[in-house]
Amino acid sequence: MTYNPQRALELLRIGSGSSNATFREGQENAIGHIVDGRGRLLVVQKTGWGKSFVYFIATKLLREGGSGPALLISPLLALMRNQVAAAERMGVRAVTINSDNVDEWTQVEAKLNRGEVDILLISPERLANERFRTQVLASIAAQISMLVIDEAHCISDWGHDFRPHYRLLERIVKTLPPNLRLLATTATANNRVMEDLAAVLGPKLDVSRGDLNRTSLSLQTIRLPSQAERLAWLAQQMAVLQGHGIIYTLTVRDANQVADWLKTRGFNVEAYTGETGDRREALEQALLNNRVKALVATTALGMGYDKPDLAFVIHYQMPGSVVAYYQQVGRAGRALDSAYGVLLSGQEESDITDWFIRSAFPTRQEVAEVLGALEEEENGLSVPELLSRVNLSKGRVDKTIALLSLEAPAPIAKQGTKWQLTAATLSEGFWARAERLTALRRDEHQQMKDYVNLPFGDHMGFLIHALDGNPSTIIRPVLPPLPTDVDEALVREAIAFLRRTSLPIEPRRKWPDGGMPQYGVKGLIASGHQAQPGKALCVWGDAGWGGLVRRGKYHDGKFADDLVGACAKMVREWSPQPNPTWVTCVPSLRHPDLVLNFANRLAAALGLPFHKVIEKTDDRPEQKTMANSTQQARNIDGSLALNDQQVPSGPVILVDDMVDSRWTLTVAAWLLRKSGSGEVYPMALSQTGHDE
Repeated sequence: MTYNPQRALELLRIGSGSSNATFREGQENAIGHIVDGRGRLLVVQKTGWGKSFVYFIATKLLREGGSGPALLISPLLALMRNQVAAAERMGVRAVTINSDNVDEWTQVEAKLNRGEVDILLISPERLANERFRTQVLASIAAQISMLVIDEAHCISDWGHDFRPHYRLLERIVKTLPPNLRLLATTATANNRVMEDLAAVLGPKLDVSRGDLNRTSLSLQTIRLPSQAERLAWLAQQMAVLQGHGIIYTLTVRDANQVADWLKTRGFNVEAYTGETGDRREALEQALLNNRVKALVATTALGMGYDKPDLAFVIHYQMPGSVVAYYQQVGRAGRALDSAYGVLLSGQEESDITDWFIRSAFPTRQEVAEVLGALEEEENGLSVPELLSRVNLSKGRVDKTIALLSLEAPAPIAKQGTKWQLTAATLSEGFWARAERLTALRRDEHQQMKDYVNLPFGDHMGFLIHALDGNPSTIIRPVLPPLPTDVDEALVREAIAFLRRTSLPIEPRRKWPDGGMPQYGVKGLIASGHQAQPGKALCVWGDAGWGGLVRRGKYHDGKFADDLVGACAKMVREWSPQPNPTWVTCVPSLRHPDLVLNFANRLAAALGLPFHKVIEKTDDRPEQKTMANSTQQARNIDGSLALNDQQVPSGPVILVDDMVDSRWTLTVAAWLLRKSGSGEVYPMALSQTGHDE
């Protein structure tokens, strides 16, 4: 098939909605390369260059020439809405099969079979789905005219966003006919990643690489160790910064907290995270239409989101790598002469990044536990069954299973809902790769620490050099640096805000899988025996009260009077109904006086009597040593009982210092309710912050 330049330009103008649009440098060459069938192509171009126009225009030209549909694999289906809209404007019939549109799968498959689809968009995880491979992909495989791999750096072991299922592409590419058109695109690939992609996507991979310099971006780094200082700085700058932008955080909790703080200061912002759910599209649109000043986002709003006139991207904490940072800050200033990219650096970020690095791969011990449990069960185990056999969190079990199942050959395989051992053994190559990647990520983390310490004006050159680009075209930042000082009064208000935040404790409504044998209960917890919704003052060790809780438990051996006052205030503002008439606490053999003393002082502050009615019957390991909910439930089973004191009949506040799995509070509440107490309101000084 021969490339038609006039038709390509016409499609660009229709898709962009601009009658005088012209191709950017390299775009037309890339389209021609693919359409003419000149071999496999990797396009490395900065964010906003228009990689999606390359594959959508190529798809349309191929279809008009009588070729079959294209297959596009992307990790960002939820963020491709505006690209798909542009494709549809030029008459490209784009459909997707993903976990969000299960209701449409049958309709999409029927369209594919009737030849009414030009390009099918899927996530890499879909390739692991047996039904998709055998019933959908197999039926169109022979007709596919082009395979597009978006965000191709994710294939690479060196890639910053290591999506395990991208490894399946390596196997799929090896089985493709050598003349099948293949286009891979990314904004961020240093030489290491490029070498990896050439090995996976080869044998002959041409590369189209553009200039990574972003002349519109004025980059700056500011070291503000405490969260309160950074919250104060954000409130100051939101009042004067022109335009609209994104504020990135490393965790979901921080995104929600920063958004809540800025709302209290009168700013129209919203949090956007992996937990935002079906509000995502509305929030993306709100920022596109300038109806919010900013979205406070995790990397859930990362690659693929396109608002060309974003005036600023601010990082609340330092990301873990240059590749991740360039991707995120590159959202700003695509269609503006000038925009800010400011990185705020704080004391907690290294701990967070270190946790991400340490938890990226399972340990040898975790793999041994999972394989050992499967070895003992000939018919295999489901994930819930595995959790009852191994002392690992669900997240660690899921991670271990995902990575082991993607090995070739894989030591485990899924039969229905159960995982079983195969004849294969895990190769040492798995551990070599994990060690190599972990070491690389530590190097990349250090690179970001070096970036934070650069003087104003040196940042863009550093990024481009780190990405193995050409730093010779760098110019000085267009905009002046933003102020680095913070208002002390505003810092004090931010501290007060951090200390005002309380967290819900949701009651458990059913017993764990397999029940609690020693208590003789299983299934649903009777509604009259459940705890009520409760409250925790803070997250363990956080920037509000968390540090004081940690000090009280492990340094002073007594919780400070300030914590008694804060909890009394929290209970009064909470005002659970019907009103509590007494206070009790969860007992401990390890620290018998710690919570008892605190609960007595809290009862006095609330003007309520304290009654010690629950006792610990035997010593068990600390709950924090139990890694998943099932193990934590088993650890509590039979270990709490009521003593010989009369249980008062009124509603009660049940006090503990830490809440993690909620099983201790669940059992204590069940014992109290069963013995005639009124409603039980759990109250803890802190949540552990564990995802489980």
